[in-house]
Amino acid sequence: MTNHEWTPVTHDNCSNVAGPFYHGTRIRFAPGDLLTPGCASNYEAGRVSNNVYFAAALEPAVWGAELATALAGSEGRGHVYIVEPMGTFEDDPNLTNKRFPGNPTKSYRTREPLRIVAEVKDWTGHPPEVLQQMLKHLDELRRAGRAVIED
Repeated sequence: MTNHEWTPVTHDNCSNVAGPFYHGTRIRFAPGDLLTPGCASNYEAGRVSNNVYFAAALEPAVWGAELATALAGSEGRGHVYIVEPMGTFEDDPNLTNKRFPGNPTKSYRTREPLRIVAEVKDWTGHPPEVLQQMLKHLDELRRAGRAVIED
């Protein structure tokens, strides 16, 4: 995909984005629960997140579940949920155009709640060595002062 083919997703045009949508976390939720902004960030100690993050692809949610679980020092692989945005959303600026042109991960953020629709039970996690490599990379970014979260 080139930037010429990519149209940014904004609060004004997000209704054009088709789901299903996914959210990965270390926390267990039930259908009908709401994920709301204002909770502790999974990725930066002491930070309260102004947004809730989700994706229209399963892979980013798998990473979210695995990284949130590992960074919290929790056992297990975390949880991946199908979610429904309860309001408007936009491209996640932490991923969009950072590593790849456009938003190939189909990652978004919202300041409105996400409703849990169902848990995805049959997702496949990454091999332990791949997860460790990602955790090492995130640690290197933090130590270099480049782990900036736009929230």
